[in-house]
Amino acid sequence: MVLTVCIGASGSGKTTFLEDVFKVNKCVYIRQYHNIRPFIVVNKIPNFDPSALPFWNLYEEENVNVVVELLVTQKQQHTINNKPLTNTSQHNQDLLICLDEPFAGVTDDFVPYLKNRLSSMSQNHNVLLVTNDHVQAMKEMAKNSIVVSAIDRSFVSVNDMDKVNREVALNAVSNGNDYVHENSKDDQRFFFEVEVFSLAGGLGAVAGFTVFAMTMLIVSYWDSREGSEALVLVGVQIVAFFCINPYLIALADWRTYMTEESEALLHASVNYNKAMKSTLTLIVLLVISIVAFGVINLCMSVNTMAPAKYFVHMLFDSASLTFPFICVGLYTDLPLQVVQIIASLPFLCMIFFSTTFSPGAGLDGVKFLRFLFARFYFWCDLPAFQDLMEDCPDEGMLVPYTVMSGCLGLFLFLCLQLFLTFKAQRTASVGNAKRVEMENSVEFQQLQMKLFGAQLIKNPSHKKGGENGFKVVTPKGGKDKEGFALVATTGDEHL
Repeated sequence: MVLTVCIGASGSGKTTFLEDVFKVNKCVYIRQYHNIRPFIVVNKIPNFDPSALPFWNLYEEENVNVVVELLVTQKQQHTINNKPLTNTSQHNQDLLICLDEPFAGVTDDFVPYLKNRLSSMSQNHNVLLVTNDHVQAMKEMAKNSIVVSAIDRSFVSVNDMDKVNREVALNAVSNGNDYVHENSKDDQRFFFEVEVFSLAGGLGAVAGFTVFAMTMLIVSYWDSREGSEALVLVGVQIVAFFCINPYLIALADWRTYMTEESEALLHASVNYNKAMKSTLTLIVLLVISIVAFGVINLCMSVNTMAPAKYFVHMLFDSASLTFPFICVGLYTDLPLQVVQIIASLPFLCMIFFSTTFSPGAGLDGVKFLRFLFARFYFWCDLPAFQDLMEDCPDEGMLVPYTVMSGCLGLFLFLCLQLFLTFKAQRTASVGNAKRVEMENSVEFQQLQMKLFGAQLIKNPSHKKGGENGFKVVTPKGGKDKEGFALVATTGDEHL
């Protein structure tokens, strides 16, 4: 295995070089500053032994309850990020590990520790290192040197090769094997400890506000008369929406935190955690709907809302407003403000087009849109409202139509994702063909020979890439040379 150091003047694009390595290869990309939730207890991180940290014995001697804000210092971030690599190296060999300025912000007393880590990793893996500090020491440790320049960014220097095409160099460093990480009980335990059993997970706040809001509803709407079901129901459903709304709004920020934590090797698969969070959100929705159903029956002086079909109506009426937050908040990369705007559109459209606030009103050109909303079929099934709503389906079909229209937003989002997936695969096939052509070039083969030596060059094995527990980016087409790049950036250059 070899250690390669990437050097250059400040602003020359060293971090950009690693970011581009991440874009064109299978990578785990560890940045300098990850948006890690500050309330995470260090010794709860899966597959992490905090006793391996420098000076950890001082914390134990002082009997400190270590709840670390993981981004306070560079040395904490780098050490925590790279400890899991050591744990997993027993099961994974021949990885490409890229580190961007691991010595940045680190005092001299930590340098020997980090050098030992680098030496340990380079015994089993290929290491690509970018640094502005201790350059001479790193050059002496390294087998290869890559020099990037701000003057001509289309070429880099590799050892005694003065002008190497930058694109070729980006692809040539991807010599290595796939990193394998399977979900474990520790990862599941970590999720539940942070998201369910911790007050910082948000469930406690949602529960407290729900109890308060529903209590106020009972006090305000107690002993409502027969015939006012729709009016009471509007109030209950609005309050139920506001009970879960803070949790839904937080999904976008949660996605950012969780993704970067996974990239920092704190826990396992991004998709697994998103699925768990989606399930948890739906459970919260179910519980709030059950509470709302009980509240409206407590408030009514008669039992007109007691049949179970009204609970189904209430559940999917709320679900139609919840699914957009889950889909856009968790399964896109959109920022919080855009997520709020897009996910709130179904609520506004329900007010505009469902005709439930003014039955029979509206222009003929837009009134047909009422059939897209679960609230319309719900109101068609309410006592004293069947005769007011226009063109209601047969009574036996109202519940099925409510369920289907409640899932309409989810269905449309899945169709969009399917289309984007096929489009990305088609575009990726072109990039994969270019990569194959590059790998067969003399320049590419000579460069890999220079970097790794003849004994380390693998025969090209184009296999389908995928996510293995961390953020994985494959070359276009989902296939690449048998290789894996583990990118840990800690530099301050973002060009």
